[in-house]
Amino acid sequence: MSDTLLQVEDLRVRFDQRGRRVYAVNGLSYRLRAGQMLAIVGESGSGKTVSSRALMGLLPPSATVTGSARIDGVELVGMPEPEMRRHRGADIAMIFQDPTRSLNPTMRIGAQITEAIRAHARVEKDAARARAMELLSLVRISDPQRRFYEYPHQLSGGMRQRVMIAIALASDPKLLIADEATTALDVTTQAQIMDLLGELRSRLGTAIILISHDLGLAASYADDVIVMYAGRAVEYAPTRTLFAKMRMPYTRALLDAIPRLERQSHARLPITPGQPPDLTALPPGCAFEPRCARATPQCRTSRPPFAQHEVGHWWACWNPCKDGEPV
Repeated sequence: MSDTLLQVEDLRVRFDQRGRRVYAVNGLSYRLRAGQMLAIVGESGSGKTVSSRALMGLLPPSATVTGSARIDGVELVGMPEPEMRRHRGADIAMIFQDPTRSLNPTMRIGAQITEAIRAHARVEKDAARARAMELLSLVRISDPQRRFYEYPHQLSGGMRQRVMIAIALASDPKLLIADEATTALDVTTQAQIMDLLGELRSRLGTAIILISHDLGLAASYADDVIVMYAGRAVEYAPTRTLFAKMRMPYTRALLDAIPRLERQSHARLPITPGQPPDLTALPPGCAFEPRCARATPQCRTSRPPFAQHEVGHWWACWNPCKDGEPV
């Protein structure tokens, strides 16, 4: 695809700690176009955050990353750290989950933004300050002249997250990774942040990877969705296709767990029994089999391949859900 910005092929991440091997990501592949928003969803521990940090070289020394991840044809996997620093922030940037921990409490907001600007561009302080003001306005922070000189504790949670977005945009990256960027925010602020990200990709052509556990968020904003479980992609399709024709029982279970207005007041949400598998000893069959009501003996002994079963729709399941059929 000539318009492909990011191409990930067979990405694998393994952690070696105290004689144990944790297989956190196991063969993830996808493509992302400029201006496209891809949502990667799944439970905690599914590998979605690890896979995104692997792209930026932000994993600890205990991690071994293999496979391929190319942005504009440049291979990121195995890139030496000095070279990665030139691409990190300039080509690919990340908005972290908790802005309170990500921002330096001892530095003014403006200083943190200008520091990010000058890390990748040789500009004078006045030019960096003007660019920082422009970014604060771009992310819809009111009265940027005043906020520039304030400290993080003087801003609300939503405003701190906007500052994080401004820092991420400081060098006009081609790809922005939003790692659970709205999890700690109230529903109204969450919607404002997501609308802001949507506006930025429309205006700037920035591609976005949205890391989330919230299928509802993915349904509202993403173009494509990857569902991950136990380090693997288990379903991948354009958003409309996936929500109209869910095939993987795990995807259906995630959707059923979302609160809905039509449910009886105080009724308990459906839950998926059991726990995700131990990533140090993955089973020979489907990792979701112990928790799946549709499982058969084949699921226990043979791992289903992740393949394109319908046009543009990939899944890994021996007994996929049919249209209109309950899990």
